Amino acid sequence: MTNSLSAAVVGGSGFTGGELLRLLDTHPEFEITQATSREYDKKTLGSVHPNLRHLDVRFSDPTDLESVDVLFAATPHGVSMQHIDTFQDAADTVVDLSADFRLNSEEQYDEWYDGHTCPEYLEKSEYALPEINRENLPGADLIASGGCNATATILGLKPLFDAGILEGDEQVVVDVKVGSSEGGASGGKASSHAERSGVVRPYAPTGHRHEAEIEQFLGLDVSFTVHAVDMVRGASATCHVFPDGPVSKGDMWGAYRESYEDEPFMRMVAGGGGVYRYPEPKAVAGTNFGEVGFEVDPSNKRLVVFSAIDNMMKGSAGQAVHAANVALGLEETAGLDFAGFHPIGAP
Repeated sequence: MTNSLSAAVVGGSGFTGGELLRLLDTHPEFEITQATSREYDKKTLGSVHPNLRHLDVRFSDPTDLESVDVLFAATPHGVSMQHIDTFQDAADTVVDLSADFRLNSEEQYDEWYDGHTCPEYLEKSEYALPEINRENLPGADLIASGGCNATATILGLKPLFDAGILEGDEQVVVDVKVGSSEGGASGGKASSHAERSGVVRPYAPTGHRHEAEIEQFLGLDVSFTVHAVDMVRGASATCHVFPDGPVSKGDMWGAYRESYEDEPFMRMVAGGGGVYRYPEPKAVAGTNFGEVGFEVDPSNKRLVVFSAIDNMMKGSAGQAVHAANVALGLEETAGLDFAGFHPIGAP
């Protein structure tokens, strides 16, 4: 079957850009027609992404965009909002992987980011995560992929709201541990191997920007901390939840099954046998799966909720392609059927 939809990746030399190109390469409906990078203009994709050496595509300058059906923008935060008119002129559907269109209002960007230069687009964009916004994605022409830490947290907690176990005024403490790829290909001193290896480093003890997404979609103020840990891929959220009344394991199983039993990329992992008894990033590395699980701690009137994703897949590029599939009326799982590896080294 010939690919029927042309696709471009703006910012294709970064980690998420490379992940998008990997997914689009084997997608049954998309054909990669352009990948842009100022730094690597005219160089092959394989010179930056060695897993893509088989592709006969070269980077081009982002100022010379071709007309395509779908444009994926894997640019740093603040770039897409400056070029959104150009992106939409070039493509019928734009999927942005930065934070530029994730939030609903200009006031949120004033509070959590550095403001917004084109707030009129905020009411037009749709959040990419299908598990919470599937009904609004078909036909969307501007889609905003969620933040990886927010995605892991929202997926873990959403069933508790769906089932009425949480209403939004309860105490919830969330600790997220994330791999080095979250820092992007440019990295920085803290991302160098010598500084990153072996650490469990709190880098956002309070005030992490992804709190805004959690509050927006769950109506919940969370006590939120993020740690940088010694892995490349993955985000693992441990949520300590203190509900107002007693909650049984049966209540929890019912809540998660009701929310996720028909979701193609959600798996329940809650205290079974074997080594992998709870969600772990290693078990989903390279895939678009999200794993969720829980334990009930009645002596402390606490629920412990676990969720794990690959930050570059379910937390970024995989989520973006999943949302594009839904928006364009394609098979929802198209191009995302990789099941992962086992055993595998540090993700």
